[in-house]
Amino acid sequence: MAPGLKRFTDVAVDGTPRLDDAAGEELVCVERAASVALGNRAPEPPGTLFITTRRVIWLSGAEKGKGYAVGFLDITLHAVSRDPEAYPSPCLYTQIEAEADSDEEDGDFDSEAGGDSQLPKISEMRIILADAAQLDSLFNAFCHCAELNPDPTAEENEDSDLFHGGDMTNGGWIHGDEDEHMVDGIDPEFFIPIPIGQNGGDDLSSSVLELQINDQRFEDADEEEARENGH
Repeated sequence: MAPGLKRFTDVAVDGTPRLDDAAGEELVCVERAASVALGNRAPEPPGTLFITTRRVIWLSGAEKGKGYAVGFLDITLHAVSRDPEAYPSPCLYTQIEAEADSDEEDGDFDSEAGGDSQLPKISEMRIILADAAQLDSLFNAFCHCAELNPDPTAEENEDSDLFHGGDMTNGGWIHGDEDEHMVDGIDPEFFIPIPIGQNGGDDLSSSVLELQINDQRFEDADEEEARENGH
């Protein structure tokens, strides 16, 4: 399914959205008299905002059957905005994953003339509440639901980083406290012994030969001392 904002029309008789019970979707909170501004368009007339464990759903109060929905997996950023220079009204600002290689449209769109095809191109949505003091509570609800919907590719990226050597603390191979099974702080599983004569490019054979010569000199000195003592 394509990412991004979508038209929502699955409304029950009582005016509430039908949730995906099979997927365990539950209602988290409801904000009445809430408006949404899509992209650079003017805010929609007030409607009702439904936050579920999977989606953000807005239903128009002025036009029956009109609504929008976006999944939390498609919301890449959310933040409370109270700067009048950024936007005239306090709002919850969200960035939405839009269709690839699509430019956000300008001006209004006609829902009867291809408007639905333009929705996935929208990369920003602002939620304006009648009571701006409730923005912090709405922000907390977004945070909670975002935690319930982690990016499914994040774990794959972490696994890939580990496989290719990314994010390796202390070399990436030793985890936890070092113990007696380690060799100079290196787990034997990853310890590669270096043969004599191949220690980082230094040839040790000359050192071994020198040690053998010195040992022979010690033996000769002991024999000479024994002869002088009459043994």
